[in-house]
Amino acid sequence: MGCDGGTIPKRHELVKGPKKVEKIDKNAELVARWYYCTLSQEKLRRPVVTCELGRLYNKDSVIEFLLDKSPDKPQADSAAHIKSIKNVIELNLTDNPAWTGDKGNTKGDKYDDQRAQFICPVVGLEMNGRH
Repeated sequence: MGCDGGTIPKRHELVKGPKKVEKIDKNAELVARWYYCTLSQEKLRRPVVTCELGRLYNKDSVIEFLLDKSPDKPQADSAAHIKSIKNVIELNLTDNPAWTGDKGNTKGDKYDDQRAQFICPVVGLEMNGRH
């Protein structure tokens, strides 16, 4: 009810507080970094290359990026430091035997129980950014 002349608003009803800062989900950020190409946002597939900053790319995407001479390249800021194919190193990745592909649960947060596609060849840990 109210607004009939008999109500007096309180301060907390008139003054709005500062907006809460939206938190970035760390699991989603790890999935984006370790499962998808930084340049094309496609799933990582062989051959996979890395730059000096540790970002992962599909080699095909890097080659297309370097061959594209237009000034308005898409995603140019994520790979502006790559000037030639010599600036990236091809990775020799080991397949994860526990990886089942995209057959898992697609409802909700899919990346919570998702296995990594590749593992470390030395230690055997999954390449998911959590170890």
